[in-house]
Amino acid sequence: MAIQITMKCVPELDPEFVPAALWNREYGKLAAADAGRRKLALCVERANGCVSRFDTVILADTPENRALNLRYVERIVKFLLWARGGWKLTVAGAPELVPELAKIYSAGGERKFDYAVIGKKIYDHPFTVVGCAYEAAPEAKEIGLRLGGHFDGCRIGFDLGGSDRKCAAVIDGETVHSEEVVWDPYFQGDINYHIEGIVDSLKRAAARLPRIDSIGGSAAGVYVDNQPRIASLFRGIPEEQFESRVRPIFLEIAKQFPGVPFVVLNDGEVTALAGAVSIGRNALLGLAMGTSEAVGFVTPEGTLTDHLNELAFAPVDYRETGAPVDEWSGDAGVGALYLSQQAVGRVAGKAGFEFPAGTPLPEQLKLVQKAMESGDERAAKVYRTVGCYLGYAVAHYAMFYPLENLLLLGRVSSGRGGSIILDKAREVLAGEFPELKVEFHIPDEAFKRHGQAVIAATLPEL
Repeated sequence: MAIQITMKCVPELDPEFVPAALWNREYGKLAAADAGRRKLALCVERANGCVSRFDTVILADTPENRALNLRYVERIVKFLLWARGGWKLTVAGAPELVPELAKIYSAGGERKFDYAVIGKKIYDHPFTVVGCAYEAAPEAKEIGLRLGGHFDGCRIGFDLGGSDRKCAAVIDGETVHSEEVVWDPYFQGDINYHIEGIVDSLKRAAARLPRIDSIGGSAAGVYVDNQPRIASLFRGIPEEQFESRVRPIFLEIAKQFPGVPFVVLNDGEVTALAGAVSIGRNALLGLAMGTSEAVGFVTPEGTLTDHLNELAFAPVDYRETGAPVDEWSGDAGVGALYLSQQAVGRVAGKAGFEFPAGTPLPEQLKLVQKAMESGDERAAKVYRTVGCYLGYAVAHYAMFYPLENLLLLGRVSSGRGGSIILDKAREVLAGEFPELKVEFHIPDEAFKRHGQAVIAATLPEL
């Protein structure tokens, strides 16, 4: 049995794309019509006993359904692990899938990257898969955190991306300094490159303040107690040095500013905070389309959670063959390849762009943006394709988030191309998912480029 889908909005430069939202919808129709359908709960446990639970319905356990059920459940598990986070997965209601998933998410399995990173690296536990009856599934236990929104005093905020680092100085909510410095941290093998760059930006901002009351930071990756557990910015550092050199980097930097509150969060969370502050709305997903995809979520109650929200690793394309493969995680069809500079670089060649060998992704994006400003139809095709990706991805994200607002930031959304992306995403939602009422927001250019650094400055409470 195979799932057949029909797209109303086909990405013109990637017609083989299979949106996760449509695939899951068709699977759901099959399951609803199956007399032998079963309830399934997927529960992931994180630190401090927190548990996220996802309930769904799957097809009967028959030989002809096994592969389809595994495909559906495995992709949901992959999404939950990177959206929610957790070192322990409980599969409640489908015992036949437990050994299959345990094999896939193992040290030698297809998802060995996820096994290693989600388990020991982030949560200091070996990743574990267990099963139980549906009725015995763990109950959800979530927490909400209130961070940010503190504008009093003299503050420094920074935002570390893959192609630039931004830093701002703020006095009682007024930005008195904002600077962007190009850097190339991804494959630098010496941690001193990162330390010196970050400290340089902080000191340049400090020179614009009469004193420093607090420092807040935004950076790609997973951060626990100001310590990176996984972060693309430090991919060039030898693995054996990660524990001793990378984990304590911000603790060491903070020592250069004794007595000053110092907070670092995942850049996606700061994106979401920036959105909530700028438009005064909650139930908001902030999505930064930069070197990679950064996501954060502000709940309907106006809080952050302890979820990972690392949707760069979460699947959005369900085609079984031919999907682009993430060179870091080894998985195909994940968000970073569709909602970032990587997406632009990937499809621009199909539109007819030719870049000199070795042209970095940020430079490729600049060339596409320049072409767009001159009305080049090739660039419009690139942006319409990315807009299709975004619309279908947002529908997929709505399966897991109580989503009412989406704020789009990042270099990819800058200029005329950003408007095309949003128009196409709105078209996808209106045509395919009219029941979803998601309002899109896009800030002005200055906020898109520097807003995260300013909002990061508001993280510590004095």
